[in-house]
Amino acid sequence: MKAAVFDQFKGPITIQYVSDPTPKDHGVVVEVKATGLCRSDWHGWMGHDPDIKLPHVPGHELAGIVAAVGKNVHDVKVGDRVTTPFVCGCGSCPQCISGNHQVCDHQSQPGFTHWGSFAEYVAIDYADTNLVKLPEEIDFITAATLGCRFITSFRAVVEQAKIRGGEYIAVHGCGGVGLSAIMIANALGAEVIAIDINNDTLEFARKIGASKTINASDHTDIVASIKASTQGGAHVSIDALGSQETCFNSIANLRKRGKHIQLGLMTGDHQHPKIPMDQVIANELEIIGSHGMQAHKYPEMLAMIKNGKLEPKKLIAQTIHLEAVTTALPGMNSFKKSGVLIVDSF
Repeated sequence: MKAAVFDQFKGPITIQYVSDPTPKDHGVVVEVKATGLCRSDWHGWMGHDPDIKLPHVPGHELAGIVAAVGKNVHDVKVGDRVTTPFVCGCGSCPQCISGNHQVCDHQSQPGFTHWGSFAEYVAIDYADTNLVKLPEEIDFITAATLGCRFITSFRAVVEQAKIRGGEYIAVHGCGGVGLSAIMIANALGAEVIAIDINNDTLEFARKIGASKTINASDHTDIVASIKASTQGGAHVSIDALGSQETCFNSIANLRKRGKHIQLGLMTGDHQHPKIPMDQVIANELEIIGSHGMQAHKYPEMLAMIKNGKLEPKKLIAQTIHLEAVTTALPGMNSFKKSGVLIVDSF
């Protein structure tokens, strides 16, 4: 099969012909019809993920058609249209038994623990636990926007934050995760404040639901600006980027008893950020992590997409050929594009 491969971290990405994957007894092979580029893929290419073994094929946001099934798979068959969350649970550890597959003790992640979806085919483990059958109304390109950024934001806003209509939510960083959170929070009736450093991105954020935008490059005190815009602080704040500054600001801009949700990955020098713990204690703030979403939780989200309440396809900036990954993925830290890139031709 054709695949995008890197042989060293931070090294060149090339298109190569490599062996097709074969399904494990509990797994399947999916013919990839569309796959998204995510900043998590950039983190993997940078060497921030210890699970990656070289040479490597990245890619974890995918949709396609089941091409082969293992002998112990019962709920899906060849020809099914499917997608999957980027965290695939084992189905049998204590976390999975409790329904929390997104923090499975033995999780697999295409594009990290094994070769991913920047290829014509990808293997998915524990298919009966992790595959989501796609409704006919949802095409592959739309489905490819869901598997990491959108589901992560959906669970963060709906389950972790439990956002309610009329509440203020601040979203720091308007990449794919942040834009998804803005769209979802707006659909639930929240007042959304979008914070970024790119005016074009902020204008796009307004179009999909932000009621106010703040360009962090133009403000010397982001926290004060947000508190002024929210009558005392946000009820919920999300760090969708993952930096020392955005994490601190997201916590500090909360009102009393507010919730900070950490979505952006904290890597390198940003792994252990400063936290205004005095405010956390005095104001009874909550600091919550959120990591993907379980396959069995997809129906509510898919229903909102089918009825038009959510339109993740609006987040797509461009569809590209697999060969474009060789330059697009290394450039993902430049934050020059508003919206999501999707590979839909191989």
